[in-house]
Amino acid sequence: MAAPVLTPKSNSSVSVLPQTGSAANVLSSLATNVYSSTDFISGALDQVTYTYRKLGGDVLDLEIKEASVYAAYEEACLEYSYLLNIHQSKNILSDVLGAQTGTFDHKGEMIDSDLKDSLSGSHVGLKYPLFDYAYARRVADGISQEANVGGSTNVYSASFDIVSLQQDYDLQEIIEAASAAGTTDFKGLVGDKKVLIKKVFYKTPRTMWRFFGYQGGLNVIGNLTSYGQYADDSTFQVVPVWENKLQAMAYEDALYTRTSQCSYELRNNKLRIFPNPSAYNIDKMWFEFTIPGNNWDSDTDADIGIDGINNMNTLPLDNVPYENINSIGKQWIRRFSLSLSKETLGLIRSKFATIPIPGDSVTLNGDQLASQAREEQDKLREELKTVLDEMTYGQLMASDAQLIDDANKIQQKIPLLIFVG
Repeated sequence: MAAPVLTPKSNSSVSVLPQTGSAANVLSSLATNVYSSTDFISGALDQVTYTYRKLGGDVLDLEIKEASVYAAYEEACLEYSYLLNIHQSKNILSDVLGAQTGTFDHKGEMIDSDLKDSLSGSHVGLKYPLFDYAYARRVADGISQEANVGGSTNVYSASFDIVSLQQDYDLQEIIEAASAAGTTDFKGLVGDKKVLIKKVFYKTPRTMWRFFGYQGGLNVIGNLTSYGQYADDSTFQVVPVWENKLQAMAYEDALYTRTSQCSYELRNNKLRIFPNPSAYNIDKMWFEFTIPGNNWDSDTDADIGIDGINNMNTLPLDNVPYENINSIGKQWIRRFSLSLSKETLGLIRSKFATIPIPGDSVTLNGDQLASQAREEQDKLREELKTVLDEMTYGQLMASDAQLIDDANKIQQKIPLLIFVG
């Protein structure tokens, strides 16, 4: 039987990487179209030639299309942006907690919002934020609130009438009744919540400072042990401000403790006054308190950061713009894109482990290519991560400190000249 005469439509494969790409095919080949600028298209076209040369396309056909190279180039850009944004997250998260976040589309790009409008087309990832102690300040707010010297929770005040011969008063009941009555600034906020009493008083002692205070006019009190003070109309010595503050605290505490007409005991928000309120003339007593709220409640009067950045996920970081990736980044992208293309070529070749030819067969290196490509990708990621970890703000500060120490050591070794006049 005579061998059939084959008339193939083409003697060359239709899936062979060309030496140069076509600009018209770039955008239609991308998976996400995050990058579409003219510069990106030029970079993608150059990557086709780079891949063709590095993988030996001029020696042996490469069974991938240019579209695969374009997609690999885009993926390499996104991978670089991902690793860079993780690095920046480590740098800035502690300083931007509670700050305004953004809203993102499926590509990771920020969509229209107040934050995007305020940025005027720029990117948060390209900005150098102020050092802000954001987390430390939030912790300090909670501590200062417990110490009754600050915080972000509203402090309310209320009063009750003193009843003759009645020592016990339920402050929780008084506050709940006032909240339900709807005539206070804490209307409807109490309910069944147990309030936290911060202070109980019947008048402020600050009006007495002019008689007992630092510059009362009747007498002069100073720290004669260390600084002293003289007021003879001719000699004065300035006392440090910190001493004034300590004296003010001491005076106020002394007036609360020593000159008060009564004292009290507070247990479970139930107040007991000593002695029995009949021997002195007090009509009202005042107290300050806070209302414990949900930790996720926001303040209607001010933005306290409840709805702001809380972790890496809510950082307003877009994909890094292609035009803001410098030569260092673009070379990493070329290498990573080449590795992705090599992996694709390996997967394609592994589908045909051997190809029969007249009298023999050809074994392809698909599995080896794919394995090498994955190892290269892992090494490139680790290389970039290592470099970025060495460049976090904390590491840079440590390097500067070491540089200063080393410079000082060098200076110590330089002999000082003896001046001869």
